Amino acid sequence: MSGILSGVRIVELAQWVFVPSAGALLADLGADVIKVEHPRQGDPARGLRTLGFGGAAGGPNLAVEQNNRGKRSIGIDVKQQAGRELLLRLVAESDVFLSSLRPAALERLALGVDALRERNPKLIYARGHGLGMRGPDANRPSYDMSAFWSRGGVAHSITPPDAERPASQRPGFGDHTTAMNLAFGIATALFRRERSGEPSVVDVSLLGTAMWVMSSDVVYSANPHYDPHAGLRGPMMNPLTGTYRTRDGRFVALVMLQADRHWADFCRHLGRPEWIDDPRYADAAARRENAADCAAALQATFATRTLAEWKQQLAGLDAAWEPQQSVRELREDPQAKANGYLTEVKGAEGESYELVSNPCQFDERVPELSPAPECGAHTEEVLLELGVDWDEIGALRSDGVL
Repeated sequence: MSGILSGVRIVELAQWVFVPSAGALLADLGADVIKVEHPRQGDPARGLRTLGFGGAAGGPNLAVEQNNRGKRSIGIDVKQQAGRELLLRLVAESDVFLSSLRPAALERLALGVDALRERNPKLIYARGHGLGMRGPDANRPSYDMSAFWSRGGVAHSITPPDAERPASQRPGFGDHTTAMNLAFGIATALFRRERSGEPSVVDVSLLGTAMWVMSSDVVYSANPHYDPHAGLRGPMMNPLTGTYRTRDGRFVALVMLQADRHWADFCRHLGRPEWIDDPRYADAAARRENAADCAAALQATFATRTLAEWKQQLAGLDAAWEPQQSVRELREDPQAKANGYLTEVKGAEGESYELVSNPCQFDERVPELSPAPECGAHTEEVLLELGVDWDEIGALRSDGVL
């Protein structure tokens, strides 16, 4: 598993979460991902702990670990000419350049596609950005809450019309979703180059990914009568697709799209066998006609037991239903554990912590994860590999390039 991308070198000039987490996914699969950071300031994501993210003080910075595991870090000030030259030397020996910098910033640093391809004509050039490479807002600063969650229509579509405030975004929600697309694009570009010899320029944006995630709503909205909030008002077409509150204030989600197929068995598991032949509910047409009454009856029934009791009672039902879990409960989910979706990592100091694993598995094996690097931890190692000698490394340090 760890060697599936063995031999692929990726130079990552990126900050925060979106693009670095794409690099982490590729590092999970064996790519040598070299994270280029400012030698003294580092990736600003290293400061997320001060905002309450990343774990307890004194322990591993989980915000950094989740999105930078398995990489090497080199500290270079690329704004200095000598630093830019080091980056170009590194690019010349690499397969992929991966960046989160805005288009104008890349050109200002003379790190555009043409400049890097002069050093490495076969280089795959991958950019992760907020709003796309073209258009009037291509250089606007973006984060997942602005470009993905807000402008991308996600918050509006999942917020009930009568809510006082829009639904709150979860940390990194758009970043991690978009990172999967960027990792997919890079893997595809590597495949294309392997087959044809042609390198690609890969572009993935938070806005474009939001539109893909919301593509059903976006496409359906061409119908002037389409209401994206209809599903938030309750199961009015099929009462077996909806959420129902339990006695202890938790929820059970039913997703029985072929309701007639499941109705009889569902009623038996629910403890309501008399509903099987009840003319109000006996088939899909009857339940649709009496949807409000059926949903109310289901709600009254679910309110008689706790979530734990319903989990036990519905366990044998061969239909799509699940409890709505908290993320703390998710950590203990037997399916998550059985599939290695939460993986133990041994830190550099011997400490142990868990990270969410790569969702893509090969040959039924869970990828092994290794810790994220400290800022600049591999500077000398990487430069020596490039042929930079110790005297030059010392001079570059004295000049503040490293």
